[in-house]
Amino acid sequence: MTIDILKKEIRDIRCTPIVQQTAFWSEVKAYQGLTPKAFDYKVKETEIYTHRKDYSYIDADFLLLERPLDSECCLAYVPYGPEIEPSGENQGAFLEELSEIMRSYLPKNCIAIRYDLNWKSHWCSDEYFDESGIWMGPPDKKYQEFQMNYGTINWNLRKSNSDILPSTTIFLDISQSEEDLLNAMKPKTRYNIRLSQRKGVHIHRAGLDKIDIWYKIYKETAMRNGLYINDIEYFISVLTTRADDTASPAHVELLLAEAEGDFLAAMFLVISDLRGTYLYGASSSDKRNYMPTYALQWEAVKIAREFGCTEYDMFGVSPGPDRSHPMYGLYQFKTGFGGELYHHLGCWDYILDEDRYRYLQISEMNAQGYYLS
Repeated sequence: MTIDILKKEIRDIRCTPIVQQTAFWSEVKAYQGLTPKAFDYKVKETEIYTHRKDYSYIDADFLLLERPLDSECCLAYVPYGPEIEPSGENQGAFLEELSEIMRSYLPKNCIAIRYDLNWKSHWCSDEYFDESGIWMGPPDKKYQEFQMNYGTINWNLRKSNSDILPSTTIFLDISQSEEDLLNAMKPKTRYNIRLSQRKGVHIHRAGLDKIDIWYKIYKETAMRNGLYINDIEYFISVLTTRADDTASPAHVELLLAEAEGDFLAAMFLVISDLRGTYLYGASSSDKRNYMPTYALQWEAVKIAREFGCTEYDMFGVSPGPDRSHPMYGLYQFKTGFGGELYHHLGCWDYILDEDRYRYLQISEMNAQGYYLS
C-alpha cells in the first residue's frame, strides 16, 4: 500500500461533520496544552476498498494531537479519525502504513499513535446480537487484535485498554419533519417533552455571561457521578472558539433550561457541517420532575435543524441496556429519542516504542473516563 502524506496548515483542515477533526477542535485542544498537527494524504481507492476497479485516488486529511505523558515521552492522538473508512480487511494495513510514514513527523519520544476510530465495529453482524436484538459486544481483545493486524507486516496494532471518546453513540436523522421526529420517539420521551412544557421549562440560548451558571450545574453533575472535573477556562475556550478564518469552523450554543427562576440543566451544542453534536451536558438534582433535560434535547434538535443539519449525534451511551455500565442512565435517556445505535471500533494504538508503551498501559490504569480529549 502506498500513501502520500503532506503536512498542512491547521486552518486548511477540511469541513467535516466530525467535530473532533476540525480546526475548531484543534484550537480548543491547544488551550489544554496539546500540540495540533494536520496532514493531507492520498491513496488509491483500489488499495483501501475491496472489489473496487476504479483507479482514482482518495484525497483526504486528518487532525493529530500530540499529548505529553511526562517530561520524557508523548502520545500522538487522532480523535475520531482518520475519517475515511477502508474495507475491513484493509484497515490494519492502512493504519500500519500511515503510522510508519508518520514516524518522521513526530517527536522521537513519541511512544505510540492512538487512533480513536469512528469506523463501524467489525463485530456488528447478526451473530453478535442476542435473541432480543441486544448487542453482545466484541470478542476477546486478543481476537480483535488478530483480526485488525491481519495483512500487516509488524503486527503493532493494539486495542487500547479503554476508549477516550465514547465508542457507542446514537445518530438521529433530523431531516424529517418535527412531527415525524416526535412520532419516532418512545412514548415516555414524547410525554416528558410535553410535560416539561406544561411545567413552564424555558430554554435560553446563553452567552459567555452565563458560563458560571453552566459551571455550577456541571460541577454538581460531575461530583454526583464521580467524574473528572475540567476547570471553567476549558469550557470558556469551547464556547468562545469559532475558527471562522479556517475551512472547518464550528458554531457553539450554550443552552440553559430554566423554570420558575431556577436553572435546572444545561448543555453544549456544536454545529459542524451538517451535523449537530450534543457535546457536554449537566443537570441539577432540583425539580427533576420538570424534565428539563428532555426540553433541552428537543430544543437542541430544533436549533440544529435551523442551521440546516440533517443529523444529530447524541454522543455517548453504554453499548447496551446493561444496568451495571456507568453510562446506562444515558442509554435509557438517549434511546428514547429514537435514532440508530452506532458502535465504533474505539481506540487502537500503533506502537512506536514497545518498552515505553508498557509505561503508558500502567499509567492508564488510573484513567478518569470519557471526554478528556
